[in-house]
Order: sequence, then structure tokens, then C-alpha cells
Amino acid sequence: MKVIASNEVTKYIKDGDMVAISGSGGSGSCEAVIKAIKDAFLTTGHPCNLGVTCGISPGNLTEDEVGMNMLAKPGLVSKAICAHLGMGRVFGNAIGANQFPAFAVPLGVMNHLYRAIAGKELGVFTHIGLNTFADPRLDGCRANEKAKELPDIVELLNIDGQEVLFYKSFPINVAIIKATYADEEGNVSLEHEALIGEQFNMAIAAHNSGGIVIVQVEKIVPKGSLKARNAIIHSSYVDYVVVAPPDYSLGDYNMPKYRPEITGDIKIPLESVAIRPLDNRKVCGRRAAMELKKGDVINLGVGMPDSVANVSIEEGFSDDIYLSVETGPTGGVPIGGVAFGGSINPDSVVSTAEQFDAYNGGSLNMAILGLAEVDKEGNVNVSKFGTRVTGPGGFINITQCTKKVVFIGTFTTSGLDEEIKDNKLVIKTEGKKKKFVNKVEQVTFSAKQARINNQEILYVTERGVFKLDKEGITLIEIAPGVDINKDIFEQMEFCPNVSDDLKLMNERIFRDVKMDLMI
Repeated sequence: MKVIASNEVTKYIKDGDMVAISGSGGSGSCEAVIKAIKDAFLTTGHPCNLGVTCGISPGNLTEDEVGMNMLAKPGLVSKAICAHLGMGRVFGNAIGANQFPAFAVPLGVMNHLYRAIAGKELGVFTHIGLNTFADPRLDGCRANEKAKELPDIVELLNIDGQEVLFYKSFPINVAIIKATYADEEGNVSLEHEALIGEQFNMAIAAHNSGGIVIVQVEKIVPKGSLKARNAIIHSSYVDYVVVAPPDYSLGDYNMPKYRPEITGDIKIPLESVAIRPLDNRKVCGRRAAMELKKGDVINLGVGMPDSVANVSIEEGFSDDIYLSVETGPTGGVPIGGVAFGGSINPDSVVSTAEQFDAYNGGSLNMAILGLAEVDKEGNVNVSKFGTRVTGPGGFINITQCTKKVVFIGTFTTSGLDEEIKDNKLVIKTEGKKKKFVNKVEQVTFSAKQARINNQEILYVTERGVFKLDKEGITLIEIAPGVDINKDIFEQMEFCPNVSDDLKLMNERIFRDVKMDLMI
């Protein structure tokens, strides 16, 4: 193990290398090392034409010069293979503009690929992604037109009469990893990190590919001072260490301040989590929460689904369910916003690959995820909208392997203005963009596969609830105060089926008092 300055890292990264980058949105990004790569490229032109691979791309959902945005310089990156591409919007926009080819791979598959690469296996054989855009019969994980110029990274196979997808391994030349401490021998601890994530598998994948491992840490500690169970990566796999103290100027991005309630070192009162005002977001969260059962293990997606966690606290049943995040935590309350991926007061935290081992096998009782675009077949798109490319993250694994899935979101978007008044929904200004369309732009959730899997699927909005049936989607509930023709049918590009037993959504959802919801 050799300690080097951040501006020395590019001595060890060659043009054309495939670089694995740790981090997950606003957590665990090796900012000092990424900045050093960017600075060297802008100054010398090297390293250039890098391949990059990551799980959830580091970034803060802005165009700030952080995370993957720093690598979005023409000529610096020649290919990307990631699960989520849009946490850095400049980076995502570069992909949408075909600056370089990019593939968007389901997050669980991406993590299992790192493990397969580490074990020198050919790749990952799995059912994950069938009949979605990951399937080569559709897009084959291609995130932009430029990717069509490159060979397939996934194949459709038939094994013993069953369709499976085969995602191919690829060599990793460099792994860049964020950790907390390294000791004087080079053993690496993640003890203050919100997530275990992909760090270990990335390191072993690079090491066993004949590449190098660069770890960014906060400081070097004495030999023998690390607890063995915190030393996730052994010194024998570490080539270089960069010491970079936390950058507090980044605010909440990259979790610069140690938060022991996220690592599980302490528990804090959940009453400190803010209760949401009654709005359309809370209406959706309340309706979704009515599907919960005591003892359920539930995955909550990023965005509106985190309102379900707030509802569970307000209603007093947060201890009766187990909220789980695909990045590894189970129990406690998931963090919303840029820092999504960690949880407050988790019961356990495992690696992302291990969490997806459980998810893929059906460990979740229910998943509550965002709804961006739904078509007449019941397919859902959350991964690509014109030139805005984000990728699926863990969405495909979760929605394909969970018995019951609830998608939640407002009925329209872009300028929508609503309020809850007199226990009714009042639409003051309709959104300009319809979410219920004839055909989604990209199939992130496959209704066809859900029917094959006999899954129960609901689509919950602030003005109505739909369910997936054999022919498409059926309206089963409508909000009080809503005109079914003006506010629902006219705001859809297709005409849904309507249940013979169409009901009003529970009136308690629209009261500005505690629901007294029992699960």
C-alpha cells in the first residue's frame, strides 16, 4: 500500500482504462480522486477515452461540478456501463446528447456483475430484465443511440425451456473507492459510511482483473487499530491510498458529517422526522400505506414513496413494518432526497449485492415505487424521457421480483397545482404533461412479465387508483371532488377499463388529521 497525493492518481490510470467508481447518489463518492482525473484531463488531455462503470452514479441531481458531472468533458469518457446515470445531470445530459455510448444495467445485475468479474466468471445468468428495455428484444440496456454502435452486452438464452438473460463480464482496470479510514498497512474501514455498497466487489474485480485499487480515506490510523469486522477490504487488495478530509462545503452531498444514526451506531427518536402537511404527495402516501400489513418487509423508492415512511411514523406503526432499501439497509426509516440509499436507525446494513440476493428471490412482501409514465398495457417508464437519461437503478429487480407492487405519483405533471380542501381534492391548475400515455418511451417495468409472474400491481394517484388486469389497467377508485371525465379520462391518452364496483377513495385520506390507520 502506498499513500499518494490526489494529483498523483492519474500516473496510474491509462488512456482507455475501464474505471469502476464507488458511490451512490449523494453518498460515498471519491470526490478528490474524480476531481484529480478531471483536472489532469483538462490540463494534459490524459487520461482520456475512459470507460466508466458504477451502480447509482455519484451526484446531487444538479449541474454542480460534483460526482460524475466532473467526468462529462468531451473526450474524457468513451463508454459508460452504470445502473443509474442521472444523479449528475451534466453526465446524464451528455449521454442523452450521444456524447459517448452508454448502457443502463439493473442495479442488482450490476452488483452481481462486479462479483462475477471478481470471480472470473463469464457473466450473470438471470431472469432480471426480461421483457423490459434490458431485454435485447427491446433495447438490450442501451441508453442512447451511440450505444447501438457497440456489441451487445446482454443476450437472451433458453435454458431448460426457460428464458434467461446473460449479462457479460468485462475487465475492470481501475477501482476508485471511498472509505473512512485506512491503517498503516492499507486495511480499509467503511465504519462511518452510510452504505457498504459495491466497494468490496469493485476492489476484488479490479484486483483479479490485473488492475489497481485506489482508495480515498479521511485519514490513516495506526496499524492494528481497526476492528476486523469494519475492515471490509484487506490491505492485499489495496494499491494506493489518497487522504482527503471531508469537504464540508458540499453541504449534505456526499455525507461529509458522520451521522451515527445512519451507520447504526446510535438510535434517535423517530419523532424528529418531520410530519408532512396534507397535500397530493401525502394523499398518495396514505393510500399506499393502506396496503401495508404488520410484519411486512417493504422497499420504498426514491421521491414520492418516502411519504409512506412519514405516514408510518405519524400513524404510529413504523415499528410494525420493516422498510428496506436496495443499497443494503433494512429497518428504520429511509433517507429521502439526494442522500437516498441510507436509513435512519437501520436494524441491519449489508452490501448492495447481498440485498439483491434477497430481493431477487422474493424476500420483499411489497414495493412502493414512483410513477412517471404508464401506458395502456400497464408498462411503467422511469428511466428515459427524450434526451433525459437516468437508467433504472434498482427498479427492475424490485418490480420484477416482488409479489405486490404499488406505483405512486401525481396524475399529471409540469405546472400541476392542487390542494386538499373540505376533505376533497381540488385541482386548481392542471398539469401540462400527461403521465398516462398510449406507449411509454422505455419499458422499465413490464406488465407482460408481471402477468407471467402473477404479481399484484396497483397504480395510486391523488385522484384515482388503478390495478393491472389481463387486458390493461382498470380504474377501481376515484377521489372525492374529482370529475371522472374531466379530471381522469380527458387527462389520459387512452381509455382505461372501469370497475363495475368503482369506489370512492377512503375519505380519511383527505382529512387534515391523523387517520388512525391500523395495519
